Formats: sequence, C-alpha cells, structure tokens
Amino acid sequence: MSDAALRGLGRRHRASDVGEAVAAARSAGIGSVSLDLLYDVPDASLTDWIETLESALALEPDHLSLYALTLDDPDAEGLTGPGGDHLPTTAGARRWREAARPRQDEDRAAGEYHHAVHRLAEGGWRGYEISNWARPGHESRHNLVYWERRPYEAVGPGAHAFDGVTRRWNAARLDGYLAALTPRAGGAAKPPPGGSETPDEAAAAAETVILGLRTDRGVPLEAAHEPPLHDAFGWALAAELLDVTDDDRVVLTTRGRLLSNELFSRLV
Repeated sequence: MSDAALRGLGRRHRASDVGEAVAAARSAGIGSVSLDLLYDVPDASLTDWIETLESALALEPDHLSLYALTLDDPDAEGLTGPGGDHLPTTAGARRWREAARPRQDEDRAAGEYHHAVHRLAEGGWRGYEISNWARPGHESRHNLVYWERRPYEAVGPGAHAFDGVTRRWNAARLDGYLAALTPRAGGAAKPPPGGSETPDEAAAAAETVILGLRTDRGVPLEAAHEPPLHDAFGWALAAELLDVTDDDRVVLTTRGRLLSNELFSRLV
C-alpha cells in the first residue's frame, strides 16, 4: 500500500488502484474479497508495514494473505526447464534480486509478522493458516483443499494437479500449452507438457503432517507418537515451536510459525 515500495518492486499498479479494485468487486456483488500483502520488503521499516496493514484494513476486506517476499532464484531450484512450472528469470530480474536480498532483514520480518498476528487477532480475524487470516466464514475454500491434501485439477500454464496419490504440473510456457491443446488442422489434441511425481508412503505422511501444522487446527496428538513427527516432537515442544491444545491437537505457536521451516526440514 506504498507507491514507493510498489515502484521499487516493479509493480505496475498504485496503492489507489487497490481501493478502486475492492470497490469494483463490492459493487459487482462479490461477497468475499481478499488482499495479498508483502512484508520483508527491501529497505522498508516496521512503520511502513504497520501503515500498509492499516491501509489494507481500512478497505474492509474479508480475507488477508500475508507473504514474506521471497527472492530465491527459481533457475537454481530447477523450476524453469522445458517442463518446469516457472518461466526463466530474466537477467535484469536476477540482478535486482541479488541486489535486493541483502536489504531484507529476518528480524524485521519477524517483527512485522508478530505485529500482524496481534493486530489481526485484536480485530477478530482468525489466523487459520501460517500466511492467511479471515473474518469468520471467509476462510479460503480453494486453499483449504491444498492444506487438507484433497484432489484438485490443473488448468493453465504452470498449474498443478493432485489426484490424492500423484502430483502433476503443466509447463509454464503459454505457447507450448496452446500448441498441445489446440494443434494445427489435422493434429490431435494432447495433454500439455509438464511433469509428475508420486510421493512414497513416507513422503506422503510427512506432507500430511506439514500441511496440517500449517493450519490453526494442527494435527491430532496421536501424530506426535508416529513418524514423521515423533522424533522431532520433544525438540519442537522444548523450543516452543509447538503447543498442545485442550482438545489434544498439536499446533504451531507464533514462534513455531516463524521457524516452521526448521521443523518441517526435520520431518522430510
């Protein structure tokens, strides 16, 4: 919600456009409006983040997704090959990422997240997932499908699908996607290029626990006595990353949400 920050990130819209988009959605009869916000923006202060969050809340959305800006290189992660789900990073974008990454600050990001947790809780928002908050009844049904590991289909370049066993994704290039689905006269349509993987039993179990812990419902306490969580459970409790609720659910604390990758890395 800062024009200066938007320009620095190369975004084409201005803060005022956000309010206009929300108003247009409301006037069109859309009853659940969500905003995505970025924190840990290079060179931004905690005050900048507080002002952005307050500006967003003033628009009275129903749902908020708050994401720490990630400047990892998808090329280095192998996501941009012929069957990859990301387009290759341009040279200019790579240079910008390399220059911007040192201007981020993990402690500042943690402070920004903590502020959001407390501010939104005071406003009656439910932090139902690590990065997502909703007013009662406005939790994202779309995203809950992922976190509950239910099946979904892939539509469009770069999209992912899951049938309950196998994961599949479409390659990111639009031209390859269109060529497969709408071939030249006489040609037969075929599935778009991409890839797939089938997690083994251990990987599927770890994924189920990790996805469950991302939500405020967590996982049943019984999961703490079984792989993959049992080996890390005592350590995570002692480190104040996990808590056990009155109804015997294991959930991440706020500290646990901030350090969740450390726990998740021990589960895979």
